[in-house]
Amino acid sequence: MKSYDLNLLRALNALLTTGSVTAAAERMHLSTPAMSHTLARLREVFGDPLLVRGGRGLVATPRALALAEPVRQLLAQAEALRAHVDANDLSAVRRRFVIRAPEGMSVGYGVALAMELGQSMPQSSLQFLPENHSDLSGLREGRIDLDLGAGHRLDPELVVHALSDRNLLGVVAADHPLAQGPFTVEKFAAARHVEVATLPGVEPAVDTALALVGLRRHVALVVPSAFAALLACARSDLVACAPERTARTMGAALGLRVFPLPLALPAVPLRLAWHPRQQADPAHRWLRETLLVLMEERSQSAA
Repeated sequence: MKSYDLNLLRALNALLTTGSVTAAAERMHLSTPAMSHTLARLREVFGDPLLVRGGRGLVATPRALALAEPVRQLLAQAEALRAHVDANDLSAVRRRFVIRAPEGMSVGYGVALAMELGQSMPQSSLQFLPENHSDLSGLREGRIDLDLGAGHRLDPELVVHALSDRNLLGVVAADHPLAQGPFTVEKFAAARHVEVATLPGVEPAVDTALALVGLRRHVALVVPSAFAALLACARSDLVACAPERTARTMGAALGLRVFPLPLALPAVPLRLAWHPRQQADPAHRWLRETLLVLMEERSQSAA
C-alpha cells in the first residue's frame, strides 16, 4: 500500500460523511477539482474505488464502509495527541480554532477574541464559520471547536452550555412607515418581510404567533443570518426580526429603527456547544472560557 498522511484521511472522512465530492471539498476548504484529485489518490492508496456513482450521487463500497469508523477514530486520536500542553503556558500551541456562530456574533466578538488569543497563544489563529443548519456533525468530526447558536443542537453526545435567551425585536429603515409611530399587528403583518433561514420544516416563531391571531405575512426575502437581514432592511422597505443585542448594536450602526414586536414571542435560546473529547484540553478550555467572559462583559456593558 502506498503511503498516506492525516490530511488524506481527513479528506476520506469528509468524502464518506458527505457522499459528495463537492460537499467534501467545501468542508475541506478545497476546490472541487482538488478534491476529485484527492479521491483518485485515495483509490490508488487503498486499491478500491471507495465511492461509485449511484443515482444522482455517490455510494460507498463495502471497503469504504469498513474504513469509515477506523478512520474517524484515528483522526480523533490524532487530535488528542496534540492536546497535551502545559495549561499554564499556552504560548507554544499552534492551532487554528474554528467557531461556528451567527454572523452577528462573529462581528461582535471576533476581534476581541482574536486579540486575547494573540496574547495567550500567539502562534494560533481563529476562524469563524456561519451557522449551518444542515451540518450537524462538525463537532463530532473535529472540524469545529465551538458551536454558538440556537438551542436546536441539544445532542446528548455534546457538552452544551446554556447562555441567556434572546428576545426578538423588529427592525426597519429610519424612513419606513412602521418607524413613524404606533402601529398595529395588522400593519406589521401587511409589511414586506426579510426572514433568517431556519431548519427545514421548522416554522419561524413570528409566523406561528401571527397564525394564532389569524394573520399571515409576506416573506419577500430569506437570508442566512440576522446580520444579513439588517443589511437588507437598511437598503429597502423590508421588515426584519432580530435578537435584541444584534438588533440594537448593528441597527444603530446602520441607522435603523428598532421597535418591540406587537406579538407574544418566546425568547430565542443561545447555547455554546463542544464535543466531550475537548473538555480537558487546556487550549480549548481557554478558548471557551475566554469567549464566555467576553460575552458576559459585553452583556453587562449593554445593560
